[in-house]
Amino acid sequence: MDKSQADCPYPGCFFCVMKEGNPSKRRAGLLKFFRDLPSQDDDGQVLPISGLWNTAMAQPNDPEFINLGIFECMAALIWKGVKNRRWLSHDQNIYIPYYAAHIIGSYTMNLEEFAERAVQAGVVPPLVELLRGRLTWVEQRVAVRALGHLATYPSAFAAVASSGEVLELSIQLALSSLEIVYSHFYQFVDRRLSYHCDLLTRGMGGEEMESRKAEEWASQLQCWSLQLINCFAFKPEFLPDICKPEFLVKLPDLWGGLVNESSPAGIGLLRTICQHKLGRGPVANCSSVIDALCNIARSSDDWQYMAIDCLIWLLQDLTTCHKVIDKAAPALIDLADISILGDHKKLGDSIASVLQECLQSQETKRNSINRHTKEQIEELLSSKQRFKWEKNMPKEDLHIKQASALVVKLEGNSLFSSGNIAGAASKYSEALALCPMRSKKERVVLYSNRAQCHLLLQQPLVAISDATRALSLHNPPNRHAKSLWRRAQAYDMLGLAKESLLDAILFINECSQSNDPDLSMRQNKVPDYAERLVKKQMRAAWLFREASVKHGGVRCDGEGNLYGQEADGSEWETASESDMGNDGRGEADDDDVDDDDDESDDDDSEWKEDVRKEKYDKASL
Repeated sequence: MDKSQADCPYPGCFFCVMKEGNPSKRRAGLLKFFRDLPSQDDDGQVLPISGLWNTAMAQPNDPEFINLGIFECMAALIWKGVKNRRWLSHDQNIYIPYYAAHIIGSYTMNLEEFAERAVQAGVVPPLVELLRGRLTWVEQRVAVRALGHLATYPSAFAAVASSGEVLELSIQLALSSLEIVYSHFYQFVDRRLSYHCDLLTRGMGGEEMESRKAEEWASQLQCWSLQLINCFAFKPEFLPDICKPEFLVKLPDLWGGLVNESSPAGIGLLRTICQHKLGRGPVANCSSVIDALCNIARSSDDWQYMAIDCLIWLLQDLTTCHKVIDKAAPALIDLADISILGDHKKLGDSIASVLQECLQSQETKRNSINRHTKEQIEELLSSKQRFKWEKNMPKEDLHIKQASALVVKLEGNSLFSSGNIAGAASKYSEALALCPMRSKKERVVLYSNRAQCHLLLQQPLVAISDATRALSLHNPPNRHAKSLWRRAQAYDMLGLAKESLLDAILFINECSQSNDPDLSMRQNKVPDYAERLVKKQMRAAWLFREASVKHGGVRCDGEGNLYGQEADGSEWETASESDMGNDGRGEADDDDVDDDDDESDDDDSEWKEDVRKEKYDKASL
């Protein structure tokens, strides 16, 4: 034994054992340490547990501690904390159940073999006690994380599900997690438990940092609860308990904010539910869920494809198709020009095929389809056929059609500049009918211009449709800055804060990379109008908004506007309000959109010089 070990006041402690040079003695010492630790009441126990936590985070696939009994030790320590409040309140033992559950979760997140060993060691019952809330939300967070990791493995899932209440507890926690964290930590600074503050910021932050971390941890608590529920959702026998209307209608709003962007959150759970016939029925019966799926599908959300999958599966199921087609079909039609989205290849062709089959099956069954929906599907199928026909057309004929479309577009731009917004929209529609399908660049501009017209005409739903079509045609999808901005405003008109926020943020990102002088941000400064909209939607989509309204942190009027400590008094003026207050005059666009697939390269910028005046320097454009 070296001098440092001889001088240690705790012979045989964890740190001394770890310094042991003899492998067999080190192993024997660790075995004894893990076996004896739960029965000891010495001070300073949190230090070795904290060291084990660091090791588990850094080396989660190392089997050494697993083989020596770390799972049994951590399970026993959680039980001790739950049952022995005197011990828990002594020294710094209050931290130990948190670290113990975190260690279990870290060692089980990658390897099924470790998960099996954890189950055999009896970790599930004490974790369920923490999930029940026997201590605080901080321990619930790491307990639901650990149980979620265990439940992902077939060999360990049965042990998690066998308690009979994990699913119900997870559902309740997913619904109430934000309110719990807000009311137990965020709302009253002077009531925050000191060990919560230390865990959140490692003793390095003040009130502001603690509040920010609380939002992050609340988001994780919600998202990890949804991840655990998601493991159950793959088993059909649990779907009736999950697919209760009061839970399904909340799922689209459980998105975790911007601090947990790696989690699929509520939309991911909906996707799992919609994969099975038992889940599609209840989802199809919830009108608000279908509306939300359509909004997410037509958004710049990273999980856009998940909403598209849900809508397609619902349409492919003959028992749910007729319930959702009138809402789902228009949303999918707007996306039918996307070729690639994530792992989806030829997405637009898949959408057209599904809608065609749906139309035929519903007509065969004589189920009623809204006449307008039927016409939209037929128009989509016709446009797909038109694209094929144009491949065999002589180039001269295509150039004539393109030139004709350009003339009509210029007429629309002139009407727009003179304030005849409805007339301009009509001209853009006429130009779209003439414009070759393969002239994607020009069609992007026409759809985007028509979207601006609909904004000014106070028609946000149609504006969203046109902006989405422009974004779907653009290469890559969802990257046409002006269409993003117009859709952000349209979603704002409808009070859809999340969708508006995501589009506005992506708009700013696109502006920062644009070579267009009308879009590029001067001195890297975010345009004032975009900054105001983002701030407004950040408040409206704030993670704790609903909890703060419920608990009196802020006041909310009947239209959802915030008052009190969270409102900053700034105003957001929509494009329609700004321009209509200017005698209805706005500006149409002749964008130069990069599109390698486009054979057209016309540039109408010359005629636009008289209407460029401070374009995009105001909220209208």
